[in-house]
Amino acid sequence: MAGHATKQIDAKTLWGGKMSPFSTSYGKLMMWFFLVSDALTFGGLLMAYGFTRHATDQAWPIGEETFNSLPFLGHGYPLIYVALMTFILIVSSVTMVLAVEAGHRMDRRGVTKWMIATIIGGFFFVGSQAWEWYHFIHGSEFGKIELADGSQAIVKGHFGDIENFEITKAGHHYKEGGKLIEGKSDKDKKIYGLEEGELMHMYQHAAADGHIVYNKETGASTITLHDGSEAKISKERNEHLELIVKKKGKDFKVNQKIEGAKAEKMYEEVIGSGEKNRVIYGANLQQNEYGPQQYAQFFFFITGFHGFHVFSGVIINILILMMVLKGTIHRRGHYEMVEKTGLYWHFVDLVWVFVFTFFYLI
Repeated sequence: MAGHATKQIDAKTLWGGKMSPFSTSYGKLMMWFFLVSDALTFGGLLMAYGFTRHATDQAWPIGEETFNSLPFLGHGYPLIYVALMTFILIVSSVTMVLAVEAGHRMDRRGVTKWMIATIIGGFFFVGSQAWEWYHFIHGSEFGKIELADGSQAIVKGHFGDIENFEITKAGHHYKEGGKLIEGKSDKDKKIYGLEEGELMHMYQHAAADGHIVYNKETGASTITLHDGSEAKISKERNEHLELIVKKKGKDFKVNQKIEGAKAEKMYEEVIGSGEKNRVIYGANLQQNEYGPQQYAQFFFFITGFHGFHVFSGVIINILILMMVLKGTIHRRGHYEMVEKTGLYWHFVDLVWVFVFTFFYLI
């Protein structure tokens, strides 16, 4: 600390017992023990992830292909939001350093200010990670498809907007001649209003269950809805489709690309095949749109484990901030408690650098 001379301790005093090593307090020493053990845990998880990735014969998901969405702006922004999350977390580490520095100067107001900034950064990161999980679980508009030769491919391109479903056969809820649209209902015109995004959800659910049938002669697609009714799908054409093979089959190899009219035709045939499980949307512990199933399992566990650490750190920071506001820590004559939670927060930030590199960059 500025203005104070460094205290020199001879080796006999330092290592001769009756004192803590390096004159470190018991609390800080135990925090370091915890961080070392936690580092070994994360290290083991990342090593297992790397081994599994190296051992698989399928194409591993690419970060910029999987994480390419921004809130309110949709797809087409590879890794932008993840980079923003990372930047905010690193900035929160800087604000924690400033809080510790203010504590060394016994500046209660400074500690309060910088800890609030750290807490805000932590909440932003946890909320952003929840948003990423939501998109990862629900998947892309196209999903992953199984081709006729048994290979599996992810799909890139522009998904044509779904305009409406026109009921051609009545079911339990919908009457023949009615239309399902996203908007307001009109009983006189047999218009069933749905919430935004619900048509897409129904379309994907039906495609995964093999409830969409494509008629090659008429070029029309028919969907069977959850109530047993059947409807004609009114949808704009998909454009600029590109199939990227992630699992080889008889005819296609890993990372082989299929483009143009051929890709559009193959995709339509799979969607309208009427066969279950030929389309996979999103990821969970049983299936994974983006690549091998182990990828999703490791992603949920490692990023979830790290997210739990960040959330725990935010709660701890809030508790310590309350002690600072009450003056409890200031009356002790030192802010070591802030420094100890700062060590934990820096560790969480450092671990994210490795998680970010393993899952998003390589």
